[in-house]
Amino acid sequence: MTIAEHEIKPGEFKEININIARLPSRTLIETPIYIYRGLEEGPTLALTAGMHGDEINGMEIVRRIIDHGYNRVKRGTVLCMPVINVYGFLNYSREVPDGKDINRSFPGSKSGSLASRVAYHMTHDIIPFIDYGVDFHTGGASRTNYPQVRCVMKEEINVELANAFHAPFTIDSPFRPHSLRLTASKKNKHIIVYEGGESIRFDQYAIEEGINGTLRLMKYLKMIDDAPKPREENRIIWSSSWARARTAGLFQTEIKCGEFIKKNQLVGTLTDPFGEFKEQIKSPSTGHVVGLNNNPVVNAGDALLHIGLDNVCKIDGSGEE
Repeated sequence: MTIAEHEIKPGEFKEININIARLPSRTLIETPIYIYRGLEEGPTLALTAGMHGDEINGMEIVRRIIDHGYNRVKRGTVLCMPVINVYGFLNYSREVPDGKDINRSFPGSKSGSLASRVAYHMTHDIIPFIDYGVDFHTGGASRTNYPQVRCVMKEEINVELANAFHAPFTIDSPFRPHSLRLTASKKNKHIIVYEGGESIRFDQYAIEEGINGTLRLMKYLKMIDDAPKPREENRIIWSSSWARARTAGLFQTEIKCGEFIKKNQLVGTLTDPFGEFKEQIKSPSTGHVVGLNNNPVVNAGDALLHIGLDNVCKIDGSGEE
């Protein structure tokens, strides 16, 4: 087996460093890839994280998988990339220094923007050599996501992968333009997205669910023989909606992420800093809280909570992938 021009033999663990670019100081920036090939034949599974440099829960999931040796499967090959966006990780930033989003830059260009160059290496050095993948993300802008898998549910293989992962929620999510998922799909590679927690903050439950779900997926792919049992029911979400602030103020929630709420239920209050204004915020829909804003300071139009609906009608599909 050869990945990114490196041969990996059965039973071998290898670290590969892809040269991306240099900092203005001329310090070389490399993206490490950790590959383990089992002694027996099987599929190749990619575990990628840190596409957005401030989403550290995914990085920790992949790190723990390596640390505990969960990547050393009996059958097949596991390719781990804990930090794709090294630049963003160093700067606590979602983007790279040129302000672009790597996950909106695929398939990339060898001589394009910095984000495009990172995407180019992923497209040519990783995607062609895998069969399946899990791309780990978190909520952005102080919003937390309850552990969830996102994929295009009309594709049967995605449904099978999501069911095997068995996160608390599986959300039907269309392809984002110029994303890793879309580029992989065009090459007949199947990648699901796991979302859990928020940026720049460890969420232990989301991390554990991400690890356990990955192990269940490995078992389904016959790469390992045992995996943890799910702790929650897997709920399918076909459509979702955001509840947004009608005016600026200080938001205090009355609910928790993952909770089931009903239409017109009180979900929080919006006040000003001076005690002159107070508004009760009620849910516009019935469904599960799959995402919640943790930033108390909001502006008009800001997202307060993401509701996974019970119906099948697309109202306001959204997400942070």
